[in-house]
Amino acid sequence: MLTLDKIYHAAFALREVARRTDLIAAPRLAEGLYLKTENLQVTGSFKLRGAYYKISQLTEAERERGVIACSAGNHAQGVALAASRMGIPSVVCMPDGAPIMKVESTKRLGARVELVRGTYDDAHDRAVELQQQTGMTFIHPYDDELVMAGQGTIGLEILDQLPDVQAVVVPIGGGGLIAGVALAIKSLRPEVKVYGVQAAGAASMYDAWKAGSYRTLDRVDTFADGIAVKTPGEQTFELIRRYVDDIVTVSEDEIAAAILALMENQKLVAEGAGATPVAAALFGKLPLAGQKTVCLISGGNIDVNILSRVINRGLVMGGRKCNLTIALEDKPGQLTRVSEIISGCGANVVSVQYDQGDTNMAITSCFLKLGLETRDADQIAEIKQKLEADGFQLVV
Repeated sequence: MLTLDKIYHAAFALREVARRTDLIAAPRLAEGLYLKTENLQVTGSFKLRGAYYKISQLTEAERERGVIACSAGNHAQGVALAASRMGIPSVVCMPDGAPIMKVESTKRLGARVELVRGTYDDAHDRAVELQQQTGMTFIHPYDDELVMAGQGTIGLEILDQLPDVQAVVVPIGGGGLIAGVALAIKSLRPEVKVYGVQAAGAASMYDAWKAGSYRTLDRVDTFADGIAVKTPGEQTFELIRRYVDDIVTVSEDEIAAAILALMENQKLVAEGAGATPVAAALFGKLPLAGQKTVCLISGGNIDVNILSRVINRGLVMGGRKCNLTIALEDKPGQLTRVSEIISGCGANVVSVQYDQGDTNMAITSCFLKLGLETRDADQIAEIKQKLEADGFQLVV
């Protein structure tokens, strides 16, 4: 099983490879909040730590046969980089829905990529099949003590960078990251709270932890592809039961809002998985008030093709963007009065659409659909209240 000694040995092995990422204060997000910026790690994710340490411990015979892995993207890049640096051939199986950026980056780092239809778990099954055929060494993304030891080096760094830390919040997919971090922190500072966060649409470890028994989901549904895991690790589950204080879930909208908050307030780009700890902190999922808390931003490899949609969702979630539909009598002056009310509240109209063809309204009426840029949810409520007070009917 994983031990603190192994984590210290991993830190020694990684000293010339993994970046000691900054721990930065984030008072604009929440008082007492700090960010461990693994999104700025080499390859853009913490995964390099575990993959490199595991591969560095292979025998010469194992190195000659090469390595194989399965990954949604971040572990793939860690394996590819580590294997390339050591002159070891590597094959990585990735789900066909993995972000293009992660697939191409894995290829550039030297791995042969095989795309597998389905989820991470389907890619895992294919990797196991290939391993049995080729004799390559399988580098598990989380359920391996050496991989967990590599990830646990982050816990050592946090304690060194913020000695009076009181709580650490960590994303969970298969559980390798939080297992390593929690063991390191609890072994040295047992009073520090360690919390895990999962996407509500992929809450395999959350369900298992709450039930006290190992279980697999039928399906996962989240844009946080780095933690979209149906089956948590068996070793990681046991360590999490022993060392983790609580696990919570966050919604897709909350994750999107956290990504936007990190970009606006900290100038940091986080992928969905990496933003889950911040989402838990921002939306009050954990008892963090008055605590010096570290949120572990596990990665920043978000696909630019979905980034705009995530930002848009974050704006809506944060009350920065609003769509209103108003039932109007089709007569002069109506739009002018609506505009006066909205501008008087300090909001900005960015789109206007008239709908005169809806069969649910009178012939002499229309639906006015407005897109607004707003300050926050309170401003939206103020606009709605003043429109209704002026006799306008809002359509829900």
